[in-house]
Amino acid sequence: MKTYIAVLLGSVLWAILLTPVVIWVARRVGAHDEPGVRKVHTKAIPRIGGIAVFIPTLILTSAVLWLDNAVSRAFREIEWQIIALAVGATAAFGVGLADDLYQLRARTKFIVQVAAAVLVCAFGIRINAFAVGDWMRIEFGLFSWPLTILWLVGICNAVNLIDGLDGLAAGIASIACAVIAMLAIHTGMAVMAVLMLALLGSLLGFLVFNFNPAKVFLGDSGSLFLGFVLGASSVMCSQKSVTMVGLALPFLALGVPILDTLFSMLRRTLERRSMFAPDRSHIHHRLVDLGLHQRHVVLFIYLVTATTTGLGLVMMITRGRETVVVFCCVMLLLLVVFRMVGAIRLRETIERIRVNQRLARDNKETRRVHDRACLTVRAAGDFEQWWQAMCAAGKEMDFVWLSASYQDDAGVEQIIVWRNPSWVPDSGRVLDVRLPAPPWSDVPSLDLQLGVAINGSLETASHRATQFARLVDEYRPVTRPREGGVSASDRSVGRDALWTPSRSGPVA
Repeated sequence: MKTYIAVLLGSVLWAILLTPVVIWVARRVGAHDEPGVRKVHTKAIPRIGGIAVFIPTLILTSAVLWLDNAVSRAFREIEWQIIALAVGATAAFGVGLADDLYQLRARTKFIVQVAAAVLVCAFGIRINAFAVGDWMRIEFGLFSWPLTILWLVGICNAVNLIDGLDGLAAGIASIACAVIAMLAIHTGMAVMAVLMLALLGSLLGFLVFNFNPAKVFLGDSGSLFLGFVLGASSVMCSQKSVTMVGLALPFLALGVPILDTLFSMLRRTLERRSMFAPDRSHIHHRLVDLGLHQRHVVLFIYLVTATTTGLGLVMMITRGRETVVVFCCVMLLLLVVFRMVGAIRLRETIERIRVNQRLARDNKETRRVHDRACLTVRAAGDFEQWWQAMCAAGKEMDFVWLSASYQDDAGVEQIIVWRNPSWVPDSGRVLDVRLPAPPWSDVPSLDLQLGVAINGSLETASHRATQFARLVDEYRPVTRPREGGVSASDRSVGRDALWTPSRSGPVA
């Protein structure tokens, strides 16, 4: 116990002494986080605070493990696993620090995280089984590799994404460290207890400077390091604990960032955006938008995390199905919190799924129409056949009208117009598109204009116009238009009126 207390207090002291130095270095090298649309701070803040968490954790843990005591003897039994964990955590820290300094691509950071996860898996840190007392046990076998990689990379990114307010990620991680340390002591894993207490002390010392108003941010170096260490430590505890508590308890301790990440992924999928695309819809952003002060938001999330974690500790004294009931009840509480702040909107989610399905069907049908039209347009032997094929394609794509303007040999502007006979005037909005087609070998320059029925979605209307433009680009008429087109100069109405769908016009 004296060793545990010494590690905790020593890491607190190291972090308090080291953080001002890190702040000074960050200012010297210009490693600042500038204010922006997604940011809530209003001035540049140093963002390499992860150094002040990484170094004390490394120093205190290494010092204890190399002493001649019970902890060091336990360390020698799992020496290679701890070394693999240290190397993987250092890689996560390193790529995060590089991002803080040089702004790496999200894909680069992701690749390094996966590589670090593969490394620890190779040394036996894997989720091999999941057991609920004597009631149920699942052996994952080879699936333990992808499952563990998913867990480690997921926790890394969950902690990284929740790091949006002063002290938020560091505070949640502190609670998780305390819980995993308790679990490690409970299961007799002295090495993991020392690691978690060293990390906890580093975070507590760092929070002196990171809590609102923050003088320094964790940065990606800190958040990725925290996520990797917490994820790998929870896996090692689950290997020693023969029940689901080994993973379920850390899951609840990190429940807020995990659920926030899952809902962010769902939101980006429904909005058809990249998984790496930034947004401002995380739980802390929503609470700030509700009018709460930053500090109150952070304290509220601390309270939620502490409550769910405290309730989750009951799983350590339950068995079998009772453990599952406790876990499900705590998860339900977390979901209620997310529902209250607007992170879960079931009706909007269902409606968005329906819209996406409809858009996918419409776009697929438009591509089929384009493919069929390609056969007809390709076979056109002259301009008239080409025009008829284009009009047929326009009808299938639900165009309201289609017109072509060109100059004949005498320099007189000729216009031909096709109108969809099934279109009812004033039955809906129309997207007007102009396609200035380039001149071709024996064909003068054509100026195509089309009216596309919107039918409730500008996206599908523009997609239909785009597919039609592909036809114009890929299959051009091989002859000049025949003489006898309609001259704009012979019309009593102005030229612009000829392009307006609501006016009458010549039909060819």
